[in-house]
Amino acid sequence: MRVVVATDGEKGLEDSVAHEFGRCKTFTIVSIEGGEIRGVEVARNPGASLSHGKGPVAAKHLADLGADIVISGEFGPGASTMLEELKIKRELVKPGQRVIDALKEKGLINPSEPRGG
Repeated sequence: MRVVVATDGEKGLEDSVAHEFGRCKTFTIVSIEGGEIRGVEVARNPGASLSHGKGPVAAKHLADLGADIVISGEFGPGASTMLEELKIKRELVKPGQRVIDALKEKGLINPSEPRGG
């Protein structure tokens, strides 16, 4: 399973969850198998610099990356619609928390998974 978290920087599991999906700077992509983290990558948000349509552009990019679930502090209407059409599940969490904590909160990884990386 590939979980993508809208993030503010390039710190991987220690990065902060972004407030808004379409405006985030980066996406932290976490590969999870059996509740364990198997890999972490960081990718730039190609929609961040656009004046309009940020969310749908970002959603399409994540579909191309094979995302199953996207986590963010907020999703705009365009992003929500596009993610729904692409069959990518949306999960809301409190912005500003660490990626690793958001994954644990949503039950996507085992609680004993190392705290960061």
